[in-house]
Amino acid sequence: MNDYIQTMRQMIGQETLLTVGCGAIIEDVHGRILLQKRSDHGLWGIPGGLLEIGETFEASVKREVKEETGFDLEELELYGIYSGENGFATYENGDKVFSVQIVFRSTCYVGTLSLNSESKRQEFFYAEEIQEDLLNPHQAPFIRDWIKGRSVPVIR
Repeated sequence: MNDYIQTMRQMIGQETLLTVGCGAIIEDVHGRILLQKRSDHGLWGIPGGLLEIGETFEASVKREVKEETGFDLEELELYGIYSGENGFATYENGDKVFSVQIVFRSTCYVGTLSLNSESKRQEFFYAEEIQEDLLNPHQAPFIRDWIKGRSVPVIR
């Protein structure tokens, strides 16, 4: 994927690049959500990353979750497809993206929670424990939907 993004960046520079992100709302047996505090910007969000060319949404989210948490997701359900204003971002280096987010939910996973270089911390939270001002603004819409207890897939 990095080769694809690097190739596209050579062609368009720092102009807006369309990307597809796949992430997972992972709930434990106590009904808490797993959030990770990112190393790059220090904000909290769900595990996930970019879809690679030729990859399915399911394969992408399972790969990203494994890389970032150590968990193998065994069952997934579509939580939502998010687009719109919150999809725009400008990175520290000036690169611009517009990302469509495919978000899954899972309560069935195995493995031991572990950190990688992308995360400072990972922790399960009850809805009332989440500080919304510390959320990644690009992921805040689906985390807010989870806090509100939304239970049917949404397309925005």
